[in-house]
Amino acid sequence: MARIAGVDLPKTKRGVIGLTYIYGVGKATAEKILDQAGISHDKKVSEWNDTEIIEIRRIINDEIKVEGALRSEVQLNIKRMLDIACYRGLRHRKGLPVRGQRTKTNARTRKGKPKTVANKKKATK
Repeated sequence: MARIAGVDLPKTKRGVIGLTYIYGVGKATAEKILDQAGISHDKKVSEWNDTEIIEIRRIINDEIKVEGALRSEVQLNIKRMLDIACYRGLRHRKGLPVRGQRTKTNARTRKGKPKTVANKKKATK
């Protein structure tokens, strides 16, 4: 089993897909890493030998910010936006979608479970 950046990569997946299990590594970055290491994109994680794993580790450690360091940087960026009270910071603070999505319908992931609001009572004459 290959363990890179504190993540156990799945043995049965192709290398490109296996590397995407690391936070901060997408498909394009995974392809770039494998190209630099000189490893075929079709090779499965279980077929990598020790020298290939060491080379991948070296590339990720030296050139790419992943896992804990990236998570903390993202949290610091959000905290900075909250502190300066920019539009995106206010959206974060209110728990609403940040990137311009509609909120009249949908947006349940950010807003949470629906809260039922009672109807207004009609005034009797």
